[in-house]
Amino acid sequence: MLASLAGRNAEASNLIIMQFRLPRITAAILIGAALAAAGALLQGVIRNPLASPDLLGVTGGASAAVVAFMTFVTGYSIHWVPFIAIGGALVTATINYVLAWKKGVSPFRLVLIGIGISTAMGALTTFLLISGPAYLAAQVLNWMTGSIYGTNWAYIEVLWPWVAIFIPLSLLMAKELNVQSLGEDVARGLGNRLQLSRMILLFYSVALAGAAVGVAGTISFIGLMAPHIARRLVGNCYKLIIPVSAFIGAIILLLADLAGRMLFQPLDIPAGVFTAGIGAPFFMYLLFKRKRT
Repeated sequence: MLASLAGRNAEASNLIIMQFRLPRITAAILIGAALAAAGALLQGVIRNPLASPDLLGVTGGASAAVVAFMTFVTGYSIHWVPFIAIGGALVTATINYVLAWKKGVSPFRLVLIGIGISTAMGALTTFLLISGPAYLAAQVLNWMTGSIYGTNWAYIEVLWPWVAIFIPLSLLMAKELNVQSLGEDVARGLGNRLQLSRMILLFYSVALAGAAVGVAGTISFIGLMAPHIARRLVGNCYKLIIPVSAFIGAIILLLADLAGRMLFQPLDIPAGVFTAGIGAPFFMYLLFKRKRT
């Protein structure tokens, strides 16, 4: 492999590694990091370790927008897909924010309304699949399960700027998250512009999650698991939680994609199947743990 990376191996090996394996590994790292960082931001804004882009309807809105785009637009460029996904995620996040507003935004209302919006977006996506062309259904369904299969350098070119811009911007807002974690009254007393910082942080989260969904489809629970694990490792400081979450999210998705590629050969199982299989029991564990406390 090292020889191939250096350009000294056979042409076939070089093609496999440079055009198939390496883009797929890079995509898994970027997508996992983006979803995990988005989850960390949402958990900080809502002050709830059970929050994630899936729960608030962000990924549902992004998925519905991309499915609508695939259904009604032909001959599109993949460079448009992240923008469409982020647009859909922003619409659902805005609706959620407006409906949750009552003399400010309550994190509890954000979660409740987000669950409703997520359900509605799922129904819309199903309707689009049924009403769209039959030949498109298999392609869209494969994308919706969260697959990195077939990812090439063109997808990396589309995705990496979003990750490279919004994760550092999120780190610059870590102090705001640390202050907000002390409670609304304390945050206001310390001069934190609560609603403005929440809007900015939600936008960063939506941008990261939307870009990831636009490239890989719906990969569930990374935004839930990675920040929770990071919090166990480094405590409650968001200057550490955000980068450590991104690192853990990248590792989780890399392992999920590797398992999907190696365990059921010659089938290539989407990574989203494995993250959902691990994440659903993990979510139940967190739910019962919080209920006991």
